[in-house]
Amino acid sequence: MNLFLDSFWRALAYCVHPRVIALSLLPLLLTVALYAVGVYFFWENAIQGLQSWLSEWSLLEGLMRWLQSMGLSNLRNVVGPLLMLLLSLPIVILLVLLSVSWMMTPAIVSLVSERRFPQLKRQQGGSFWRSVGLGLGSSAVAALALVVSIPLWLIPPLFLILPPLIWGWLTYRVMGYDVLAEHASHEERMALIRRHRGWLLVIGVITGYLGAAPGLVFAVGAMAVVMAPLMVPLAIWIYTLVFAFSALWFAHFCLAALTELRDMNKDDSHEHDKHISQA
Repeated sequence: MNLFLDSFWRALAYCVHPRVIALSLLPLLLTVALYAVGVYFFWENAIQGLQSWLSEWSLLEGLMRWLQSMGLSNLRNVVGPLLMLLLSLPIVILLVLLSVSWMMTPAIVSLVSERRFPQLKRQQGGSFWRSVGLGLGSSAVAALALVVSIPLWLIPPLFLILPPLIWGWLTYRVMGYDVLAEHASHEERMALIRRHRGWLLVIGVITGYLGAAPGLVFAVGAMAVVMAPLMVPLAIWIYTLVFAFSALWFAHFCLAALTELRDMNKDDSHEHDKHISQA
């Protein structure tokens, strides 16, 4: 528990570090650029296809006619863009998480290591391509889980539990590997994950709930479509900061846990050597 709380406050303090703020702009620029390309080439066709699909729903068509009778016929033109923005939200989150994982996390781990653990030996137990494979594979599983669980979101308590839990698992899988890839050996990383799996998942779930804040900003941009060009980049940047905080939290927790593990192994080794010498 002490390690959990200590790493939380340290991660919070590091969020205002100038290097972290500057690093958060790189995934933002990349994600916004990809989002802009998608909007430019696919937005109109996607909205037309979505509206055509929605028009086949008799219940929704009845609702549209009722809104028209109430003098709210303009809402028909808003439904398509609104739903498209909301449906694109998981894609944006995945892009931000992967870009933070690949672009920010190594620099964040280096920052934490330089300032807190300069004597920690680097065992190079991971690699960039393994990180890419793990990130893409875990993202695919998380995306599938989100799609499959959508019907359960209609049950109010599950709507507040399932998405953060899925994002928490994804964050734990990606960050748990990336922050230890350079410093821990494969055996050390597996030992740490086994020992601290519960706390690592809790960190992922908490940051998953923190992701609801930029989601609200994104939703405001969706409801006021004319504000979307401003609100969507703002929401993406907040997502970037949330995942940067997540990377900092995982880095402080995991590197401190790795230091403790090596100290324990060193003490055990010394005790073993002492028994041998006495024998």
